[in-house]
Amino acid sequence: MTRIVTRSAPLRRVQMLEQDGVHPLLARLYAARGVERRTDLDTALAALLPPAGMRGIAEAAQLLADAIEAGARLLIVADYDCDGATACALGVRALRAMGATVEYLVPNRFEYGYGLTPEIVALAARREPDVIITVDNGIASIEGVAAAQAAGIATLITDHHLPGDTLPAADVIVNPNQPGCEFASKSIAGVGVMFYVMLALRAELRERGAFADRAEPNLATLLDLVALGTVADVVKLDHNNRILVSQGLARMRAGKLTPGIAALFAAASREPARASCFDLGFAVGPRLNAAGRLNDMSLGIECLITDDMARALNIARELDALNRERRAIEADMKEAALIALDDFDAGTQASIALFEPDWHQGVIGILASRIREKVHRPAIAFARGNAGELKGSGRSIPGLHLRDALDLVTKREPGLILKFGGHAMAAGLTIREDDLARFGAAFEAAVRDSVEPAALTRTLETDGTLEAAYATLECARALDNEIWGQGWPAPLFADTFVVENQRLLKDAHLKLTLRRDASRFEAIYFNHADAAPPRIRAAYRLAVNEFNGVASVQLVLEHLEPA
Repeated sequence: MTRIVTRSAPLRRVQMLEQDGVHPLLARLYAARGVERRTDLDTALAALLPPAGMRGIAEAAQLLADAIEAGARLLIVADYDCDGATACALGVRALRAMGATVEYLVPNRFEYGYGLTPEIVALAARREPDVIITVDNGIASIEGVAAAQAAGIATLITDHHLPGDTLPAADVIVNPNQPGCEFASKSIAGVGVMFYVMLALRAELRERGAFADRAEPNLATLLDLVALGTVADVVKLDHNNRILVSQGLARMRAGKLTPGIAALFAAASREPARASCFDLGFAVGPRLNAAGRLNDMSLGIECLITDDMARALNIARELDALNRERRAIEADMKEAALIALDDFDAGTQASIALFEPDWHQGVIGILASRIREKVHRPAIAFARGNAGELKGSGRSIPGLHLRDALDLVTKREPGLILKFGGHAMAAGLTIREDDLARFGAAFEAAVRDSVEPAALTRTLETDGTLEAAYATLECARALDNEIWGQGWPAPLFADTFVVENQRLLKDAHLKLTLRRDASRFEAIYFNHADAAPPRIRAAYRLAVNEFNGVASVQLVLEHLEPA
C-alpha cells in the first residue's frame, strides 16, 4: 500500500517569495521545503558557512602548513566510494598546487575493509609518510591511529561520519559531527570537509606569505569534484551543500571540468553543458563507484587526478566497462533476492536481512537499496567476508536511523556485531556467519522498538496538483536546472487523469496519453508493464523528453492507482 500526501506550502511564505521575484511555481515548491526568504536560496560562494566554524580546522591548517614548509611527505588514505575518491582527488590536487609532496593510498575493500586499520597503517608505512590524512573515514579508527602514532606518523582525520563513544587520539580531527563542533552543516560530505580544510590551509599559507611570489591556487576549480562527491554520497542537501553543488554544476555547464569528470560524462553519453544532479547521482557517480565495488578505487582516483584528457578517457572507458559488469552482477543478485522475498510478510516483519553465499561484497549496498525499494523496510544484504564472517550493507527508510538501530543491537547483545558504522539512511557492519539468524532477530526487535508503525507504510510526499499552465517545456527546464536531492526532494505532483491511450514500450514501460479536463499529457511509467485502469490517480514528475532532436513535456509517473 502506498499513501499519497501533499506537502504544506504556507501561503504567506509563497507570497513573500513571489514578491521577491521567485517564479510562482518555484515559490510554492520552495515554501513547502521550508524556505522563508530569498536569501535562503542564495547559492553564491560568498554565502558559504565560514571554515572557522569547523572544530579543528585551524589546527589542521597549521599542521599541513608546517608539513609543507618542512618538505614533509603527506599520504592521503581514502575511502573506496565516490565521496572518498573525489575527496582524495581534491586533496591531492589542492595540496600539490600549494607545494606539498603528497601521495594517496586507497584500501582494497576486499582485502583490508574500511577505514584506517592497523593493517592499512602498516601498508602506508612502506611509503614512509610523515603525515597520514584520512578523507571520508577515520573517525572510528582508534586502533589505526594508535598504530600510526607508534610508527611515528602524525595523523589528521577528516571525516563526516557519526563518531562512536570514543574518538581516536589523532593529532587533529576535522569532522562537523564530532562533539563540540558548532559547524551548522552537519550533513556535509567527506569531499566537502576536505574542501573546507583546503580553504583553511590556503588562508594559513597566505598569512605566512607563501604566495608572495606566486599566484594562489584557485580552489573553485575543484568544485566539480565537490558537487559529484556530495550528490553521489546522498547526503542531505542543506543550504550549504546546495551552494557547493550549485557552484560545481555551474562550472560543469560552463565547460570548466576536471578532465576526469569530463571523461566520465562522455562515457555516460551525457552533456556537461546540461549537467544535473540526476547526471551526477545516476550516470557519472555509478561509473566511478564501480571501481571501488568490483576492482580498486585507485583506478577511479587516477581518472580524477590526471590532467591528460586522453588518459582520462581511457580510464573512463574502463570504468564504464566495470559499471556494466556491476549491473550484470546486480541483476543476478536481485533475482535471487526476489525469490527470497517470496517468504517476506510485510504484515508481520519490520525489517529484512538477506544472505546468499555467492553474492558479491561490492554490490550488496545497491542490492539493499533495491530490496528496501521493493518492500519498504530497512534492509541489510550480506556477503561473505573474511573466514567465518559476513559483511553487510544496509539501507533504511524515513523514520528509522539505521546506525542508531545497529547501536541498539550492540547494546542489547554485546559482541553480536563485530564492527559497524554509517548514517541515518545507510550503514555497514560485520557479523559472524553463524550469528546471521540471531542478528536478524535482534535487528528486527531493534527496528520495531525504534520506528513508528506509520513509517512502515510507504508514503509519497507530493507538491499537490500541477496547474496546466505550468506543465510547459519552460517550467520543465527550469525544474531541471534546480538543485534537488536528499532532504531537498525533486518536485513530485499528484493529479487525477483519464487514460485515453496506453501501450507497452520494449515490453517493459507503460506509455500513456492522459487527459485532465481539457488538457492532454504524454506520460511514461518506467519498469511497469501492467495496464492502467481507465481513470487513475498518479504521482508524477514534470520532465523534458527529447526524441529525434525535438523536445517535449512528459510526465514521468512514480505511482498510479485507480481513481
